[in-house]
Amino acid sequence: MPAAEEVIDRPEAGVPTYVRGVANTPFGRLPGSTPLTLMAQAADGALADAGLARDQVDGVLCGYATTLPHLMLADRFCEYASLTPAYAHGMAGGGATGGLMAMLAHDLVRAGRCRHVLVVAGENRLTGQSRDQSMQTLAQVGEPDMEVPNGASVPAYYALLASRYLHETGMAADGLADFAVLMRRHACGHPDAHLRDPLTIEDARNARPIAAPLRLSDCCPISDGAVAVVVSTDAGPGTPVRIAGAGQGHRHQHLGAMESVMETGAADAMHRALAQAGCAVVDADYLAIYDSFTITLVMLLEELGIAARGQAIHRLRAGDFGVDGALPLNTHGGLLGFGHSGVAGGLMHLAEAARQLAGRAGTRQLPRRHRALFHADGGVLSSHVSLVLEAT
Repeated sequence: MPAAEEVIDRPEAGVPTYVRGVANTPFGRLPGSTPLTLMAQAADGALADAGLARDQVDGVLCGYATTLPHLMLADRFCEYASLTPAYAHGMAGGGATGGLMAMLAHDLVRAGRCRHVLVVAGENRLTGQSRDQSMQTLAQVGEPDMEVPNGASVPAYYALLASRYLHETGMAADGLADFAVLMRRHACGHPDAHLRDPLTIEDARNARPIAAPLRLSDCCPISDGAVAVVVSTDAGPGTPVRIAGAGQGHRHQHLGAMESVMETGAADAMHRALAQAGCAVVDADYLAIYDSFTITLVMLLEELGIAARGQAIHRLRAGDFGVDGALPLNTHGGLLGFGHSGVAGGLMHLAEAARQLAGRAGTRQLPRRHRALFHADGGVLSSHVSLVLEAT
């Protein structure tokens, strides 16, 4: 049984929670790396950023790694990283896992279960798997009796979504390229990004077809890399960044069970997060939105209420989502530019949002931002999580 002083020292339920520290490794091809070495590097950086010692970490949440499918990955990582938390476990929710872990950390701290929760994810997905292994692993998000046996891949699932969305909204497929160009432009400003070569609109529109209407430029790269975030009851030094609201939405697992491409569950998650935060979409001045494919980004921007149906492309072309716009979007380059290292890819959106709000984004720093909307999805727009971050 815990000592009495340990129980007394816990924060009261409902206390504010803060993103106290963040860190990432470079993303891209990192020969010799493993999930454990990458996660340990990111964890060391996040703890240093938070100003916390290892023995102050009383909670650890670890994202799954396809290149290290361990039944007890959180314990394996804690052993490797010399951490002895009072609470730890691994989580899996596809691309939404990073956000799901941050939401659980938020709840653990608010409930008084933990004071300082380390949220960490990473893997050597580029150098630790063959192309065929990656495709086979990711394709398992498909329905096992019909979709997977017929050879569908993740790009094929999203191509079907894109075809339906383009049909219903009347948006031209060429418009997807604009989002690829924007994310690459933002990635060019981050020294740790996987893809840092400029991408022209002509190159994007003429890129190799992958699964019609998606081209290579519409698909995120597979990367090695890791990200860690510390969620704490204490704000720590500098500008506090508070998790003001969190919510989830789950309407389906498989593409074949999706009732409408216009209602995937994303709006449910954001509505719940905004209700907890006591604000509205129009109150945000920074966006951290999941972008495994360009169509993912377009569909989420519209379902979340950031743009009207069929109008996300017009907001982009008006400059709203650029670094000088009203709603800067994924200033690190997102999955499409910064890279996709499994769970860490989505968690990087949260790390970048926290840095921007705290005024610690270096050469990418925007004029003062006050409120960020984060959203991630897993599977085929299946598992949704939204967070509202506020600079206080």
